[in-house]
Amino acid sequence: MQQVIRAPWDGAALGEIELADDASAERAVMRAEQAFSVVRAMPSHARRDALRKIASSIATRAEELAGKLALEAGKPISMSRGEVARAVSTFELAAEEATRIEGGVMPLDAEHEGTWRRVARGPVLGIAPFNFPLNLVAHKVAPALACGASIVLKPAPQTPLVALELDAIVRESGFPEHSLQVLPCDVAVAEKLVRDDRFATLSFTGSAAVGWHLKSIAGKKRVLLELGGNAAAIVHADADVAFAADRIGPAAFGYAGQVCIKVQRLYVHESIADDFIGRIVAAARALVPRAPMEPGVLSCLIDEKSAMRVASWVDEAKAHGGIALAESKREGNKLGATVLAFDGSGRGCRAVDEEIFGPVLTVHRYSDFDDALAMADDTRYGLQAGLFTDSRARVERAFERLHVGGLIVGDVPTFRVDSMPYGGTRDSGLGREGVRFAIEEMTEHKLMVVRRA
Repeated sequence: MQQVIRAPWDGAALGEIELADDASAERAVMRAEQAFSVVRAMPSHARRDALRKIASSIATRAEELAGKLALEAGKPISMSRGEVARAVSTFELAAEEATRIEGGVMPLDAEHEGTWRRVARGPVLGIAPFNFPLNLVAHKVAPALACGASIVLKPAPQTPLVALELDAIVRESGFPEHSLQVLPCDVAVAEKLVRDDRFATLSFTGSAAVGWHLKSIAGKKRVLLELGGNAAAIVHADADVAFAADRIGPAAFGYAGQVCIKVQRLYVHESIADDFIGRIVAAARALVPRAPMEPGVLSCLIDEKSAMRVASWVDEAKAHGGIALAESKREGNKLGATVLAFDGSGRGCRAVDEEIFGPVLTVHRYSDFDDALAMADDTRYGLQAGLFTDSRARVERAFERLHVGGLIVGDVPTFRVDSMPYGGTRDSGLGREGVRFAIEEMTEHKLMVVRRA
């Protein structure tokens, strides 16, 4: 079946793809099995060199790929360029890690000695989201190839074109045929792939509801889930107000808030709250949706359905006691930045409790730091949190109290570099990405015991 891919900003047709049916999916799995036996036998230096070539090819085509990404995902061009640069870094990191997959030697008793190494579990199934259609694909493809695993990648239905561009780059890199297969398909075909025990690992990035459902049907394979969040940032009285405000604005509203570690909840000490919130509101009111190829950080949501959902959650929040300090009228899939102030935690409305994935920020005042920690941690999610304070004691207390995968001190929770162990607790996921850490998820220990003469 053919599917036309359209630009979120204006609906322009960008290309047409073929959706895989059951027969196509079966061929892909068989090819992945065959490719696995070849790619795992590649010397580590050959995998390293091929990964370097992929990184170099992406860098050479950086501006072209950024433009395609901006149009397909509706992502501002400045952020698209940043994503392409990160994808280069992800493959460069994978090249380095390909030759660093560790093993060891251990004495077992007087007569036996053991040696062990990490080996690829088997073919990988990757499922990627729309919001980072190149670099989050890279975070599945690069570690799989680095450790010697073939991979079948299902891109998001809204953004398959950039993933297919990467597929072409990988085919020219020196990896065996079918080491990577990009397979656009519908949900029914994707779920059959998830159930298929010929895949040894499932790596999924997307919503919590879908991720946990896929885990329930994944069988005995290893499952790596990078799911949603509703990240909090705490700004204490001793923080640099101007710096924190400058960081939080783009982190709350950039790419229309379609980032799983975007700042969604802001907790500000009452002694600086008026000044700080005033800065955030002024920044929000200055933002208007702009075409992705124009300068700016706010464009559009991926589709009108998403924008309608976000707008309805804002209305619900106002009915729940939230005061709109900045807000704009929805036009199709375009929304301006919204700031909602709550007297208290705001718990009980979805703009606070769930992942809004839109350009909305809720703000809350506090007087006691422990109360701020309690409100920030009062969620079923646990991806990342940000903390602005000059107190080492408060930092240590936050690190101990907040149930998150990462605490970012002196910056926003939106901070991520591609080498760090990235993932969440509770409903935010299972396992860790970051190239080295994803390789650990995709490999297992293999032991050889030798009886000494």
